[in-house]
Amino acid sequence: MSVIVNQLPYQRAASLYIRFCVFVLERQISMEEEFDDNDEQGTVYAVLYDGKQPVATGRFLPETQTKARLTRIATLKEYRGKGHGTTIITALEQYAKEQGYHHLVIHAELTAKPFYQKLGYQAFGDCYIEDGEPCQSLEKQLT
Repeated sequence: MSVIVNQLPYQRAASLYIRFCVFVLERQISMEEEFDDNDEQGTVYAVLYDGKQPVATGRFLPETQTKARLTRIATLKEYRGKGHGTTIITALEQYAKEQGYHHLVIHAELTAKPFYQKLGYQAFGDCYIEDGEPCQSLEKQLT
């Protein structure tokens, strides 16, 4: 297994493949909701590969000079429960530190909230509906 974080076209394709499988085919989220204006050239993606097979992904979206949002964290069904989501978050946090970001935010479905809390993210604000799912925002200060 290897994780790569960059903004090259193949990386974007690998991330979109995972998200199409997980969110569109498995979870029945519409393509129009899943793929947005942030999926453009220059967006940074983390992808975990099992050989040449992309199996987990996450997207890095800068919001300010020091704050970024981690989005679209997904793992293919047959690879879940093996710590691959943690690998993706860790890789994105490392990338954030290297780029000078100190504050990360995640909009998490309530079912995923405990996962992010185990990684040191703290819930803030009220719950809300995003893409038809109950969510809450979480944040983490990087040191």
